[in-house]
Amino acid sequence: MANLGTEVAGVRLRNPTMLASGFLDETGGSMLRVYNAGAGAVVTKSIGMEPRPGNLNPTVVELDVGLLNAVGLPNPGVRDYEREVKHARDGGAAVIGSVYGKDGPEFAAVASRMASYGVLAVELNLSCPHVKGLGTEIAQDPHAVEEITRAVKRVVDVPVFSKLSPNVADIASFADAAKRGGADAVTAINTVKSMAIAADLKMPVLSNAYGGLSGPAIKPVGLRCVYEIRESVDIPIVGVGGIETGGDAIEYLMAGANAVQIGTAILRRGIDVFAHVCREMSAWMDANGYSKVADLVGAAHG
Repeated sequence: MANLGTEVAGVRLRNPTMLASGFLDETGGSMLRVYNAGAGAVVTKSIGMEPRPGNLNPTVVELDVGLLNAVGLPNPGVRDYEREVKHARDGGAAVIGSVYGKDGPEFAAVASRMASYGVLAVELNLSCPHVKGLGTEIAQDPHAVEEITRAVKRVVDVPVFSKLSPNVADIASFADAAKRGGADAVTAINTVKSMAIAADLKMPVLSNAYGGLSGPAIKPVGLRCVYEIRESVDIPIVGVGGIETGGDAIEYLMAGANAVQIGTAILRRGIDVFAHVCREMSAWMDANGYSKVADLVGAAHG
């Protein structure tokens, strides 16, 4: 039977699936529930220095091809989030902390505090597409990606994953910038900047006008980005975007990912999606002569 255990930049996982940031990760209880349902690790919601209420409704639109959201990074602030991480960790969950900020010093301060809570790694949300000053501008500036990553690496002793945006011309160059800044891995991709129009009202559906698209529609984009990074930059990759089945996960691994994250698929397949994906992966690997996940990584590159 295939062994699904794997490792990303020194972070050992019981299987290659993670809960993506932004889904069922506001509380320690919900993260623990996801972990107990089969995820290899859980990524917290993106946490900032101070509490943030997020954008005004409407902030979410469910589409046939995925989910469009502009929630605006609502969170309780890093000081009050310690108890949520502790609850999840005390229950045995493998937790990765997602953080955001407006610049290098703020990212570093939030990441340092998050790391002190005992997370296995910190993921830098450098690429939120719908919050001005906290993602879009950073995501499109390779120098900012490099400098923020470097600022965080100076103050934490856990691995750093830089989460990149697909809303750029050459994502591999941003992966290279993250590597120059000392990133231990990159996460690719964040949501794709998108929008929906209410024709009867002649106005955008989201109060923010623009949002981030996730789900099946962006899987081909995510695969292309992971493949391009793998071709150009020697750095571990966490693939994310439209993964719903074991077959989807295997495609990402073959494109070059070392592990994958799942979020929107929870809406379609339920919280057991992680267990379903792992069983489907294992069955495919057994049928095709693969004994471990590492044998799949980058297989599509020949």
